[in-house]
Amino acid sequence: MSNFPDRIRIGTRESVLAQWQAEHVAAALRAIPGVPDPELVLIKTEGDRIQDVPLSKVQGKAFFTKEIEEALLRGQVDVAVHSLKDLATEIPAGLTLGAVMEREDPRDALLFSPSSLTDGSSLSPAGSSHSPADSSHAPDDLPSGARVGTSSLRRRALLARWRPDLELAELRGNVPTRIRKLDDGEYDAIVVAAAGVKRLGLSHRISAYLPFDFFLPAVSQGAIGVQIRADDADVAGWIGSLEHPGTRAVTTAERAFLRTMEGGCQLPVGALGELEGNGLRLRGVVCSLDGSRVVEGEISGEPGKAEELGVALAEDLLGKGGGEILDEIRSRLGER
Repeated sequence: MSNFPDRIRIGTRESVLAQWQAEHVAAALRAIPGVPDPELVLIKTEGDRIQDVPLSKVQGKAFFTKEIEEALLRGQVDVAVHSLKDLATEIPAGLTLGAVMEREDPRDALLFSPSSLTDGSSLSPAGSSHSPADSSHAPDDLPSGARVGTSSLRRRALLARWRPDLELAELRGNVPTRIRKLDDGEYDAIVVAAAGVKRLGLSHRISAYLPFDFFLPAVSQGAIGVQIRADDADVAGWIGSLEHPGTRAVTTAERAFLRTMEGGCQLPVGALGELEGNGLRLRGVVCSLDGSRVVEGEISGEPGKAEELGVALAEDLLGKGGGEILDEIRSRLGER
C-alpha cells in the first residue's frame, strides 16, 4: 500500500447518472482512512457513441462496459464503476467484482407527459386491481393507444404482454435526455429504471411504478457494481469495505439465472431476488417480443446457495418453453 499512487482512479461513463454512481463510490472511499484521494476518469463507451440504432440491432455485447474494463486491464484506471445490470455475467479474465453496493429501488417506473393524464383509461392488466400506493398517479391513467418510449426489449415485451393496445417506440439517451424527449411531446409516457430517476433527484417525475407481479426488472437493476483487477490486493481491501452482502446475494442469484438463460441484457429476460427472513426468493420471466407467450416461475432457498438457485430456476424455465422463445428471438434479431 505504501507504493500506491496518491490518486485512486475511478473509471466511469460520461453520463450524469454514471458520474453520480462513480462519485457515490468516491465519497465512500474518502471516508476510509488511508485511501488515496479518488478521481473520476470519464470514458466513452460504444453504447454512448451509438445513439441512432436500437442496441438490440448492434453486433456485440458489453456496450456500456467494454471500454472501461479495457482501461482497467491496461492499468489506466484502478476501479471501474458500473450499473450492475450493464455488466456481462461473464467477467473478463484478470478482473473481478470487488464489491456490490446496496441496491436502490429495482422497479421500473412510468413517467407520463402531462397531456397523457386523462380519466377513464386503463394501464392495468385484465382482472388486476393492483396500483402502486406510493406513486402520484395510478397506472390506469394512461390512455389506450398511448405512445410509450423504451430502449429495452424486456420492457417492450412485457408492456406488449400487459397492454397490447399501446404504441411502443424506441427511446435512447441518458435519463435527462429521455425526460426532455418526453416533455417535448415525442412520447405520452416513458419507462425507465426507478433507481436512476431517484439518484438524480427526479423522483417527483415518477407517475407510477410497474408492479413485480406483472413486470420483473432487469437482472441487477438498481445495483452498483465495482470492478477491480483480480491481483490488486490494495484496492481489493478498500473496495471490499463497500460490499453489501444482501445485495450481493440477490444479484448473484439473478446473474446466475441470466447467464444460464444465455439471455444477455438486450433480450426480454427479467428476474428479481429478494431476501425473506433467512431465505432468498428468486423470480424469473422470459417473454416473446410480441408479449403473446411468457414463461415464468420462482424458487426459494438459502442465500448462501444463490448461484445454485439462479441456475436451477433458469433450467426450469428453459425446459418449460423459455429456450424456444429465446431461440426464436435470437433468430429474428440475428446472433450477436
